Amino acid sequence: MKKQISILLAGLLLGLPVLAFAGDAPVSEMSYILNTFSFLIMGVLVMWMAAGFGMLEAGLVRSKNVATICLKNISLFGIAGILFYLFGYNLMYSGVDGGFIGSFGLWAADDAAALSGNYSAGYAAASDWFFQMVFCGAACSVVSGCVAERIKLWSFLAFCVILTGFIYPIQGAWVWGGGWLSGIGFSDYAGSTIVHSVGGWAALTGAIILGARKGKYGKDGRVNPMPGSNIPMATLGTFILWMGWYGFNGGSVLALGDAASAIEMSNVMVNTNMAAGGGMIAAMILVQILYKKVDVSMALNGALAGLVSITAGPATPSLGAATLIGAVGGILAVLAVPFFDKLKIDDVVGALSVHLVGGVWGTLAVPLTDPDVSFVSQLTGVVSIGAFVVVTSALVWLALKHTVGIRVSEEEEMVGCDVSELGMEAYPDFQSVSIGGGSGVLGVQMAASMATKAK
Repeated sequence: MKKQISILLAGLLLGLPVLAFAGDAPVSEMSYILNTFSFLIMGVLVMWMAAGFGMLEAGLVRSKNVATICLKNISLFGIAGILFYLFGYNLMYSGVDGGFIGSFGLWAADDAAALSGNYSAGYAAASDWFFQMVFCGAACSVVSGCVAERIKLWSFLAFCVILTGFIYPIQGAWVWGGGWLSGIGFSDYAGSTIVHSVGGWAALTGAIILGARKGKYGKDGRVNPMPGSNIPMATLGTFILWMGWYGFNGGSVLALGDAASAIEMSNVMVNTNMAAGGGMIAAMILVQILYKKVDVSMALNGALAGLVSITAGPATPSLGAATLIGAVGGILAVLAVPFFDKLKIDDVVGALSVHLVGGVWGTLAVPLTDPDVSFVSQLTGVVSIGAFVVVTSALVWLALKHTVGIRVSEEEEMVGCDVSELGMEAYPDFQSVSIGGGSGVLGVQMAASMATKAK
């Protein structure tokens, strides 16, 4: 009796719901609260990744396109939320039943059972919707950096409508919605394929149909570097993404109402961290060996490739295995950059090397640490989802190209999308002048030259 009174008082002092000692209802309520809290907090972390994508891409594009890439990243997130509400969520989760697609219709929360004391649903409906929605936005963010600096703003956003409203939820239904791929044992814990390679396949088709930036590739096969505007900003974006990934993978436990879930979430977060470190260090070492110098952007993308690689199976590896999975992802990202350049596929921020290549590798690597998953089922999922996204994305890109157009004019590209598309500049204190295939900030130099002549 004294022990019960002590626990009761401790609960009151901490301001927590008190667990009774008879019956399961109060325990279920506590589990319901913790699961809901986990969905919401982890969802906020995944939403924070949108800022990471924005800063990473703003740092890796040229200064004359920074404002445009910022606008794209925040607007696509708004589009994802609206489309996921209109029909995306229901297409992905409502009535899939082992098939290929859910149902059309507006999503609406139904918590009547919980409000009447029945907590068997496990979590508040809106918390689940929110967590799933931010994943949808993340898939779309992959595309923006790859096709940057030469695509029309509204054409890009029109593609985002189709990607977030139809392409992403339909293929997601095949696995997370209980569709046909889940029936054959395909496993993708947090979305190496369902989120990252989907964004990568959509970006690949867009980059091919859109074409490379003017001056990127010479007639002799030479690749002309076009350095980004702000490496510190790109580094900040990577840190934000790394942090947000704890919500991305950790939240995919989908529960926090019992000790087993808490332990699994802890393991997932630690493995996520180790994979990022392994990818970054492996990329740095390989770049040093191949090019005799370490490239900061390669190190950043190595960390991101490690994160993408572990996302398909972060719960089962040991710390060492997670580090190695991430390291392989970082190495593949470094090797993929010149491969895509050789094919003259212009990927401004390295999204294909990170999200597409890393996503495929991470998905195929799951059986290495999870004996319950087969390589055949994983390969089937990678190929089928890849084929679906490539075909549907290509149809959308081509439809936009032959109607409203998808590429800015050569003159607009030379001036920069900030001025031509938005009528403003991200850095208005400097005058941006394009030279050949690149850009330079010459305002200060011109002012200094004029001052010297005046003397």
